[in-house]
Amino acid sequence: MRNYTIANSEDCRPMTTEIYILLVVVIAAALLFALTNGLHDASSVVATFIACGAATPSQAVGLAAAFGFSGAMLGGSSVANTFTNIVSISMHNSMLVILLAAVLAAVAWNLITWYFGIPSSSTHALVGGIIGAVWASSGFHQVLWGWSQLFGTQHELTGMMRIFAALLISPPLGFILAYLLQKLLSLALRNAKNTVNRWLKGLQWVMAAVLAFSFGTNDTQKIMGLITLALIASGNLQQQTVPMWARLSCALVMFCGTILGGWSIMRTLGERIFDIRPIHSLNSQVSSGAAILMATHFGAPVSTTHVMASSILGVGAADEHRMVNWNIGKEMVIAWFVTIPSSTIVAALIYFPVYWLVGKP
Repeated sequence: MRNYTIANSEDCRPMTTEIYILLVVVIAAALLFALTNGLHDASSVVATFIACGAATPSQAVGLAAAFGFSGAMLGGSSVANTFTNIVSISMHNSMLVILLAAVLAAVAWNLITWYFGIPSSSTHALVGGIIGAVWASSGFHQVLWGWSQLFGTQHELTGMMRIFAALLISPPLGFILAYLLQKLLSLALRNAKNTVNRWLKGLQWVMAAVLAFSFGTNDTQKIMGLITLALIASGNLQQQTVPMWARLSCALVMFCGTILGGWSIMRTLGERIFDIRPIHSLNSQVSSGAAILMATHFGAPVSTTHVMASSILGVGAADEHRMVNWNIGKEMVIAWFVTIPSSTIVAALIYFPVYWLVGKP
């Protein structure tokens, strides 16, 4: 873990009223993003759970909210640390304007894609927002891309390269795990009676809880990382550690977003990709949960929606590939390539009016 010390006189000066207000606005915007993240991505956690009849919508959303909250509180800070190490700008107060523009761009993208039921990625939107805001403020060179570490002597994934690698690898990993699991379990249960579906539905309650926990551990840490970065930038925090109040706030807001539910995205994942039965739902839950927990262990932020959608495509391909709506997969790939550039541009455009309104802190 990298520690920051606010050393120069500018950063050590007492906070002015303007800086305090700006810090509060940034934290509020980050929590708004957490709300839209819960609304947007948590729907993917329960989509198949509901679609196969294992739980009612209210039961599924309640379970996801409870275990997502637990994941946020108990999931550590590895992903948060990754997010606080993606820009190399000195820790001064102008960083607050950058963070505000980045989060507002991500929130805008989340609301647009949620409204139209598009299974896009909140993580992609946030990453693009950070790149765009830093670009508008100080240029692309201030983003910690991680090229030198990757192609230098260390051969280590850091900065944006670490995030891009996780976002790129996790959906295919979810697809492969789901495909293999579906083949194996179908073979094992080839002579089973229909009553086995009762057991499969029961097991889904356990796996849905694990998947919701993994969602809470990964997704909330992105917001925790942003709040931590804002506190360091304003001189209110000396080290890169997530305060308990920030962890609790993110967990509660994500809980509320999950309770509200993203029903349009649930329908996309639960009904439009493949005709989900209990065995498909269970396998997609297991593979998605494994992929997300693995990424969290390595401090890598991933898109829960994309991992879950890929796992549904995987079980469908293993069972009857001709019945899979592959157009959803195409839409997801398009969203992958569109979200980051779009949110980058939106954040860059937002940065200038925000900077003009608040001035240089």
